[in-house]
This record gives sequence, structure tokens and C-alpha cells, in this order.
Amino acid sequence: MGLAAAILALVTAQRLVEAAWARANARRLLARGAAEAGAGHFWPLIGLNAAWLAGLWVLAPGAPVSWPWLAVYLALQAGRAWTLWTLGRRWTHRIVVVPGETLVAAGPYRFVRHPNYAVLAGEVAVLPLVFGLSLYAAAFGLVNAAMLAWRIGVEDRALATLGGRR
Repeated sequence: MGLAAAILALVTAQRLVEAAWARANARRLLARGAAEAGAGHFWPLIGLNAAWLAGLWVLAPGAPVSWPWLAVYLALQAGRAWTLWTLGRRWTHRIVVVPGETLVAAGPYRFVRHPNYAVLAGEVAVLPLVFGLSLYAAAFGLVNAAMLAWRIGVEDRALATLGGRR
């Protein structure tokens, strides 16, 4: 297995572990009386991210790896870890809001309103650049930005209406 394929395998494994954790968190929150908002955007978002990763598996194995872009991607992973650590068991892929809970204001939320989405936008653009796929990065980056704008609007409305935080 080449370096590019090894990187993709690690990213895929990370995403699968995160998906299982997000599902478990969502189930637990819903059992506590939380409500899901904007379920209609969930599968398009998942589909976009799955297509992005699948396309990288088609185009990137065997490609040379850009070490500077890999360093940027790894820095984004530090931001991802900080965000997930801060949200803890509140972190889900779905928009799940527990009425009455306060907004998270610690960790990266002190500086950025939606740090997880900032990291995700960076990842979608940067990982293809690790493999020299600049047009792929631009195309998925633009579509992802539109999808995240939709999601952020849905999430902000849910938080304002229900008064909680995932």
C-alpha cells in the first residue's frame, strides 16, 4: 500500500469511527428528550461527503503526496479533535438539540461560532490538495460550502427555536 492509499485508509477509518460515535450520541440525546431538526438535509450532506471520499479513493491512490498540504490537513485534524473534545457526548452528525441546555462557549467555540464546519470546509478542500487534485478540491469545496451554508442556517434556526446546543 502506498502512502496516498494509507492516508485515505486512515481518513476512512476515522470517518467510520466518528459516524458510530455520532450515532450513539444522537440516540442517547434523543432518549433524553432532544429533538432533531432539519433531517431533510442529513442524507444529502452524508452523500456529498461519501462521494468526496469515494472519489479520492478512485483518483488519489498512487498519487504523490504533498508534505506541506499534509501538514495543513494534520493541523485541521487538531482543530477537529479540539472541537469534538469540547462537544463530547453532544457531538452528532445530525442536528440534535436538547431543550434548555445552554450553548457551548468553551474550546474553539470561544473564537468561532461553528468550528466543526470550518474544519470540515478545510478538510474537503485540503485533502485533495495533498494528492495534487486542485480542480477536485475546488469543485467539492464549492459544493460543500453551499451544503454547509444550508446546514448552518438550519442549525442556527433550531438553536434559536429550541434554545439548546448539540
